[in-house]
Amino acid sequence: MSQNPGRPSFTDQYINLAQPRLGAHVLYATDDFFAAKERLIDPAPPVFIDGKYDDHGKWMDGWESRRKRTPGHDYCILRLCAGVIHGIEIDTAFFTGNFPPQASLEACSSHAAPDERTEWHELLPRTDLRGNSKHYFEISDRQRWTHVRLHIYPDGGVARLRLYGVASFDWSRVPSGELIDLAAMQHGGRALATNDMHYGHMSNLLAPGDGVNMGDGWETRRRREPGNDWVILKLGHAGTLRRILVDTAFFKGNYPARCSLHGAMLGEVEDSKVQRDAGYWKLILPEVELGPDQKHVFEMEVLDTGPVSHVKLDIFPDGGVSRLRLYGHPSP
Repeated sequence: MSQNPGRPSFTDQYINLAQPRLGAHVLYATDDFFAAKERLIDPAPPVFIDGKYDDHGKWMDGWESRRKRTPGHDYCILRLCAGVIHGIEIDTAFFTGNFPPQASLEACSSHAAPDERTEWHELLPRTDLRGNSKHYFEISDRQRWTHVRLHIYPDGGVARLRLYGVASFDWSRVPSGELIDLAAMQHGGRALATNDMHYGHMSNLLAPGDGVNMGDGWETRRRREPGNDWVILKLGHAGTLRRILVDTAFFKGNYPARCSLHGAMLGEVEDSKVQRDAGYWKLILPEVELGPDQKHVFEMEVLDTGPVSHVKLDIFPDGGVSRLRLYGHPSP
C-alpha cells in the first residue's frame, strides 16, 4: 500500500527511471517555445510563480509548446535509466487553460539515440488529461526500455513526467570477487516498505552519489511512543554482504542513535508479502552506535549469514539517514 494517500503503490515501491541523477535526459521536443523541455523531468515538485514572465510569455514550470496552427501534434523524447516501467505519472500542475487534452506514451530499447528507423512500442494509448492534475497509469508490459516518447494532442503544457520501475543492470559485467553495492538504485535495488517517511522518502537511501541536503534522505517523524522505525529493501541482486556504509550526512540534531540490519533469502516473493516474513530474517549487523553528519563503515561487525535477497534496516528510535550502501558479492 502506498505511503502517500491518493497515490498508487507503484509510486513508493518503484523508482523514477526518468530522474536526472540516474542519467535520464530529455533529448528532443518538437517545440518548447513557452517552457523548456528539460523541466519535464525536474526532480523537484512543480511550482507556480505569480507575475513571473520571460521573453516568450508567462514562465511555467514544465514543458510547454506554443499554440499549434498547423496539422499534427507535439511530442518529446527522453532517455531513461534503462529498466522495466511499472507505472506512469503525468502531472499537469498549474496548467489550467493550456494543458493538452490528451496524451500517449511509447517506448523503445536502443543503444543509440532514436531516429526515424526506431521501432516504438505503445505503453499508454491516447488518453484524456485534466488540467492541474496528476494522472496515474499502471503498466503491465515487462520489457526493458531505454527511451520513451511522450505525445501530447495537439499542444500545451505538462509539468512533470515520472516513470516508475526497476533499473536494469548487467551483473555479468561485475568481476569475480569484486565488492559491489547490491542495493544501489541504479543496480535494481528498491525500497519496499517503511513504517514512516514523514520528512524524506525511503528510496533516497539507495540513490546514487552523496545526499545534497537533509531533504535528500530517509527521515521519520519524532517518535513519541515505544518502538523504533524501520525500512525494508530489496537488493538488485541476491548476494552475501561484507561491508555496510550508513551515512547520516546533514542529520545533525536528528540522526538515529543506533541502527541494525537483518536479511533474508526470500527469492521471488511478492513485495506485499515480504513484511509478513520479517520474523524469519537473520541478523547481519548487530545494533551499532551512530553519530551526526558522518559516514559510518562497518566491516568487522558484519556477520556472515550467507546470501540474502532482502534486508530490513532498523533505526533506534527514529531520525534520518542519508544513504545506505550494502557492499557484497553477488550470488551465482
